[in-house]
Amino acid sequence: MTTYAILDFETTGMSPDYGACPTEIAIVLVKDGQITDRYQSLMNGNTWIPPFIESLTGITNAMIRKAPPMDKVMGEAIEFAGNHPLVAHNASFDRKFWDEALTQQGKQRQQDFLCSMLLSRRVFPEAPNHQLGTLVRFLQLPMSGQFHRALADAQATAHLFIRMQQAIQTKLNLQELTCQKLLAVQKQKIGTF
Repeated sequence: MTTYAILDFETTGMSPDYGACPTEIAIVLVKDGQITDRYQSLMNGNTWIPPFIESLTGITNAMIRKAPPMDKVMGEAIEFAGNHPLVAHNASFDRKFWDEALTQQGKQRQQDFLCSMLLSRRVFPEAPNHQLGTLVRFLQLPMSGQFHRALADAQATAHLFIRMQQAIQTKLNLQELTCQKLLAVQKQKIGTF
């Protein structure tokens, strides 16, 4: 089975294109339906965290000032993720920060990037909505820590991803579920899976 790198960023805003900067990253490795390893770090990008973001995440400017430099943390995170396919909840958000970090490191993403939110809309259309917190409660998934912290969100996304893999394998009667099949499922019209 393939190892997947489930990642989550906490940031100062919506996009690096508008000056937003990551403040925390977590990556959880999943293989054979199990979490096998974790990486987490705050990072100092020499930026200011707005009060709204401080209250949402609990990550303060004081915490960031003491954190390792962003380029060091992102270098470690990129190495930790390796060439494993990436997964994030609302991947269009995290992908921007990941790809920007790769660019800053003189690299370019080679692996696929799956979106657990897109997959969840196809696999669990009956959920009240497809926000991570709602899905955790709806599916009674394990949750440790607080939402809007990178490791807690990455672990919750990992548990969601494992549950979706199991549901897809059962529904399609597959012995093995490839990344390409997951990409195909996330592109299907909602209600046709």
